[in-house]
Amino acid sequence: MPLSTGHIGLNVTDLDRSLPFYTKVFDLDVAQAGEDGDRRWAFLARDGALLLTLWQQSTGGFTADRAGLHHLSFQAASIEEVRDREAVLRELGVTFAYDGVVPHGEGATSGGIFFHDPDGTRLEIFAANGADTSAAPVSTAPTCGFF
Repeated sequence: MPLSTGHIGLNVTDLDRSLPFYTKVFDLDVAQAGEDGDRRWAFLARDGALLLTLWQQSTGGFTADRAGLHHLSFQAASIEEVRDREAVLRELGVTFAYDGVVPHGEGATSGGIFFHDPDGTRLEIFAANGADTSAAPVSTAPTCGFF
């Protein structure tokens, strides 16, 4: 049987700050939450399927200069859904790496939005089609490569 991605676990510095961000932006429900001393956690799901866990056990934010996670990418069913998520992020005051929906590269129809969570983790929401209405912000590398 081939393997598939299960859930994603993220270390966060402040669960009270990260929990509303992830539930609102990604339309997730808190399936379970708990604590062990000063370490707190939350399991986030949609339609009963666990997708993301948040672990409050970090003291510093995400850093791109260390080996490990580059960014998390979430696929939307349509470019309209990406734009809906963009509107939610704008309501939250999130700063984007590029202005709105952009293609993954010159001539690509896939693309999306690129931004950071409250701890600086790089995130992407994209659709497979419909992002070819603007030029790619980076002409020599994939858009998601160095934001």
